Amino acid sequence: MKVLKLSIALLALCSNTLFCDEKLDDYISKNKKEQFDYDFKKNEAESSKLRDSWIAPLNLNYSHTKSNPYGDDQTSENAAIKMDQPIFQSGGIYYGIKFAEASKIYSNYSIDVVKRKLIKDAISLLMQIKQMDLKISKQKLQIENSEINLAQKKEGYLNGQLDSGFLDSAIVERNILIQALYDIETNKERVISKFHAISDMNHENTSVPTLKLITQEQFLEQNIILCMSESEIIKNGYAKDLTVTKYLPRVNATAGYSWDKSNTSYQFGPNEKEYYSFGFKANLPLDINSFKDVESSKIDYLKSKLVVEDRKRELIALFEQVMQNIDNFEKKKQLSVENRDIYEKLLADTQDLFRAGYKTLYDVELLQNSLEIQKGDVEIYEIDKQLELLTLYEMYKDEI
Repeated sequence: MKVLKLSIALLALCSNTLFCDEKLDDYISKNKKEQFDYDFKKNEAESSKLRDSWIAPLNLNYSHTKSNPYGDDQTSENAAIKMDQPIFQSGGIYYGIKFAEASKIYSNYSIDVVKRKLIKDAISLLMQIKQMDLKISKQKLQIENSEINLAQKKEGYLNGQLDSGFLDSAIVERNILIQALYDIETNKERVISKFHAISDMNHENTSVPTLKLITQEQFLEQNIILCMSESEIIKNGYAKDLTVTKYLPRVNATAGYSWDKSNTSYQFGPNEKEYYSFGFKANLPLDINSFKDVESSKIDYLKSKLVVEDRKRELIALFEQVMQNIDNFEKKKQLSVENRDIYEKLLADTQDLFRAGYKTLYDVELLQNSLEIQKGDVEIYEIDKQLELLTLYEMYKDEI
């Protein structure tokens, strides 16, 4: 909790958004954005269909037949319009509409969760690429230092000041560092491939967004996972009420119009008639499973309320863990800053001693490389902090 309070004290908010001046959905490819657009449009259509499902279809029928039994030509036509429209369902119509609206909100959140996960993955991969560039530069500096160390050991061995074991260790150390560089470069290419699988951007000239810290209160209030869970409570509440109305009285208005026309060769003119009907129809279903059905929907509703509390607890634990990780990376960063300051002082003194003839060029180059390594570590740890914040962004409901 102490870490949490410290992190909150260091907040740098950007008007209720986690990212500043970045259009985040640009980080995913045009094709994937269009797929998400279609998902939202389909959800809109499905919601409208569900909302209006209580409106019964108007059935239109028409038939035309022609026959020739026993050589006698006969034709007949029939047209009909029939309506069987619910007008009262003990609240079922109202709850059905509300359930459709709640389902739409829940489904939109579900789609948005997937979309934000993909955006988070794209930004995370981009950050990893930038971080690997720093690690490659750092590794090359370490290789340069190992080569300087190898040259020093070689001179000491040839001058009889060191035995071959020191020279052999320097060679092994250099080879290990070079192999590690190859591993970093290979991993970087793998990450680049993953990035271009979900983004149209060029990783070489695409800037990484700057993430800002948020409070625990903001994280929970603007959390898309919690919003989705809370919308599920509303959806399941209307589903429960809708299930109850299935077993209550309902009334339908019925109406119809029919037209018939027939003609035979022995008749004088066609035989034509029309008629209409209207009325009401009441229904009360008696189902042995009605109680179980209602109880099942009630359980879903009560469970969804518990799920929200459980997820809130999980999110609080996640937030505190992220803040702890950020605090640890900040400590490492500050240590590198302190080391950088030490190396800057040592380098300045060593350069003076080199000009006076008391130190070699090797000594100057070693300290210069070590100074650059510490500068790189500061940037590497800063990206580590940003990667931790991405975990929060994935669930943070800001405007995209």
